Amino acid sequence: MKFSEQWLREWVNPALDTQALVDQITMAGLEVDGLEPVSGEFSGVIVGEVLSVEPHPDADKLRVCQVAGGDEVVQVVCGAPNVRAGQKVPFAVVGATLPGNFKIKKAKLRGQVSLGMLCSETELGLSERDAGIMELPEDAPVGQSLVDYLGLNDVTIDVDLTPNRSDCLSIRGLAREVAVLNRLQVEAPQTAPIAATHGEVIEVTVTAPEGCPRYLGRILKNVDLTVPSPMWMQEKLRRSGIRSIDAAVDVTNYVMLELGQPMHAFDRAELKGGIVVRMARPAETLVLLDGQEVTLSADTLVIADHEKPVAIAGVMGGEHSGVSETTRDLVLEAAYFDPITLAGKAREYSLHTDASHRFERGVDYQLARDAMERATELLMSIVGGEPGEIVDVTSEPHLPQATLIDLRAQRIADVLGLDIDRATVEDILTRLGLSIDQPLPEGWRIRVPSYRPDLSIEVDLIEEVGRVYGYDNLPVTEPVGALALRADSEAVRPLSAVQSFFVSRGYQEAITYSFVDPKVQALVDPDRDGIALANPISADLSVMRTTLWSGLLKTVAHNQNRQQPRIRLFESGLRFVREGDDIEQRPMLSGVVVGPNSPENWANGRRDADFFDTKGELEALFQLLGVQVDFAKGEHPALHPGQTAELFLAGQSIGWLGTLHPQVQKNLELNGTILLFELFLDAVLSGYVPNFKEISKFPEVRRDLAIIIENGIAFADVERVVRQQAGNHLTALRAFDVYEGQSVGEGKRSVALSLFWQHPERTLHEEEVHKLFNEVITALTEELGATLRS
Repeated sequence: MKFSEQWLREWVNPALDTQALVDQITMAGLEVDGLEPVSGEFSGVIVGEVLSVEPHPDADKLRVCQVAGGDEVVQVVCGAPNVRAGQKVPFAVVGATLPGNFKIKKAKLRGQVSLGMLCSETELGLSERDAGIMELPEDAPVGQSLVDYLGLNDVTIDVDLTPNRSDCLSIRGLAREVAVLNRLQVEAPQTAPIAATHGEVIEVTVTAPEGCPRYLGRILKNVDLTVPSPMWMQEKLRRSGIRSIDAAVDVTNYVMLELGQPMHAFDRAELKGGIVVRMARPAETLVLLDGQEVTLSADTLVIADHEKPVAIAGVMGGEHSGVSETTRDLVLEAAYFDPITLAGKAREYSLHTDASHRFERGVDYQLARDAMERATELLMSIVGGEPGEIVDVTSEPHLPQATLIDLRAQRIADVLGLDIDRATVEDILTRLGLSIDQPLPEGWRIRVPSYRPDLSIEVDLIEEVGRVYGYDNLPVTEPVGALALRADSEAVRPLSAVQSFFVSRGYQEAITYSFVDPKVQALVDPDRDGIALANPISADLSVMRTTLWSGLLKTVAHNQNRQQPRIRLFESGLRFVREGDDIEQRPMLSGVVVGPNSPENWANGRRDADFFDTKGELEALFQLLGVQVDFAKGEHPALHPGQTAELFLAGQSIGWLGTLHPQVQKNLELNGTILLFELFLDAVLSGYVPNFKEISKFPEVRRDLAIIIENGIAFADVERVVRQQAGNHLTALRAFDVYEGQSVGEGKRSVALSLFWQHPERTLHEEEVHKLFNEVITALTEELGATLRS
C-alpha cells in the first residue's frame, strides 16, 4: 500500500524523521518497500494567475499570456491548448529550475518575449498525465510557492504488507500501529451521524447472507458532479497511487484509503428497482466498467437490480453502475463480504482491484456504517446533496464472531525467551486495542477487536507482544532441551540393510507413484477397491495403490519396451487399503524378477530365473534379518495357480511369492516369466539378537534315508515332522536327491534326506542316534504316509 507521510502525520505525528519512521514501521513487521518524493525536484515555481490570453501573431498554436504572480505582471508565451484567462496555474519564473535541471530563462518565441513558463503536471514530476497546463483551485493564493501550497515536501511510503495484515490497508490502520509504537493517541477525524432530509430509501434484498452478511445503502439526492474534487483530496489520492476521476469516485476511494472500507457509488437512475445481493445465475453475463464482458460463474456473488447484475460484489462494478456529470441522485454502498466467498474471484475474471485486494484479506465487519457517514459528509461538502436514511441489512448469524484467546504468561517467556512483567504485557495489549476480557491465574483471556481478523490463536498474541516490545530488545538465547538417546533394539534391522542386500544381488531400487492406473490395479489386486482421488493428475493415476505390484509391473513394461531383457527391481513403500471408515497405510517390500538368472557372459549359461531362484534370495534375506519364515502353497488372483507360495511368520501371513498369472501377463503385454514377491515390511524387519554359541568339539553323526511320498506333500511338511522327532541335537537336515519315475509309482516321488546330530558336550552313542532315527521314520510313516525306499 502507498500512502503519504504527511497524511499519516495528520493522524499521528511521532517525533521521528522520515527514515526513523520508516525503520520503526519495518521493525514492527510492516516492511517498507520503498520511498519516493511526491514530485520532481524543482524551485522557483509559484502560483500564478493568467490575466489575459491573446493569439500569437506569428504562430497558430501559441498564445501570448499576461501572468501575475511575482512583483509585476509579465508576458509568457504558452502552447498549452487549455490555457485561459482567469486561470490559476503553476508559474515557473525566470531563474526557476524544473526537474531534470531545466533552467527557465528569458526567451523569445517567434518574436515574442517570454518571461517564464506555465507548467503541466508532467513537467513538475507530479504525474505522467500530460493534459496541458495544471489547473489550480480558484482560491489558490497568487504568488505563494507551489511547494508550500501543495505541501510537496512529502514522500510516498510503499508498505509491502503480508496478507494477514489487512487492518493496515488504510491510513487509520497504519496510524494505530505508529501510535502503539510511540505511545501516542490517534487524532482521527470525527464524523457525526448525518440525519436524513428526505424519505426515499433504496430497497435492499440479500439472498446470499453467507457471502454478504452486511449491506448498507443510502440515497444522496440532488448532487452536482460537475464540481471537481478539492485539490487536497486529489493530491492525497495521487500520492497513494490513485488517479482522480470525479467527486463521487474520489470520495469512495478516499474513504477506502482513509478507513479501509471499499465503497461504491451507483447512479440511481441506472438501477431498475432496488438492490439485490445474490449469486449469479447460469450463463449470466456482465459488462464491467473497463469494457470487458464476462460470463459469471454460479459461485460468483453479484450486486444486481431487479433486472440484471450491475457489479461483481467486492471486485468491480458494471457499465450500468458508474456515475457521470449528468448523475443527480447517488446510491452509496458499503458492505461486508465474506473473504472465503470472494477468494480467487478477481483472478477468475483476470482482475485485481483495490476493493478485491481488501475484501479477500478481510475488512472490519463493523466498519461499514462509519464509512457510510464519512463518505456522505465528504460528498455533501463537495457536491452538495440531500441524504436519506441508511438501509442496513445484516444477518448476525453469518457475521464473524468475537474471538476470545487465552494467553499464558509462561508461554510468552517460552516463545520470546524473556520474562516480561504482567503490567507491560497488559499495557501492550491495551494499546493494540485488545481488551482483557478476564484475568486468569496463569495469564489473560483476550477479546480481539473486529479489525484484527489475523489474531486467532495464542502465538498470534505473543507475536504482537514481541514486535511491540521490540525485536531489538529481545535477548539472544540458545534453546536448551534434553536430548536423551532412544534405545536402539538390535533385533530390529534398518531398512538400509534390506536395500543393501538387494543391491548386492543385482537389483535396482524403484520408486513409483502411490497413485496408479485403476485398470492395472484391478488386474493385480481384483479383491480390493482402490481409493479414488478427488482430483487426479491424470486418468491413469487416479487411485491409491493397494499393492506395490501395480507400479512395478508398469516399470517392467517400460523397460521391456526399451529392449531391456534382464530386470531386477525392488521397492519399499506404503499401500493404502480402506478398512471401514479408516484408511490403513502399511509399509510393504515388493520385488519383480524378469529374464536371465545371471548377466550374460562367456562363463554363464543362459537360463531364466525361476520360482526357486527368487525363493532362495528371499530365504537368504530372512537369514540376514534373523526371521524364520515358512513357505506354503497358496492362491492369489494375480499369480500362477501352480507357482504361488504364501509366506508365514509365527503363523501369520506376511506376503506372497509367485509367478505372474499368464492372463494378467497377456493383458499387460509383458514378455517372459515374471516373478513377483510382496511382504509386510514391518513384520520381517524384527528378528533375533545375534549371540555367541560355542562350536561343539565332538564328532557329528550322519544318517541317510530315502522315503516315497505323494506328490502333493510339501517338503516343508517333511521337514516339520523330522525336526519334531529328531530331538534337540539335530544340527542340519538336507534333501540331497529327488526322483520321480515308474520305479516309485504314479503320482509319487522319492526324497533322499541327510540328518546330522552333534552334542555340544559329549559324543553321541550309537543307540540313542538309532533310536531317534527310528522315531523319525515312524513319524513320517504315520503322519505323511511315507514308505522307505528299498
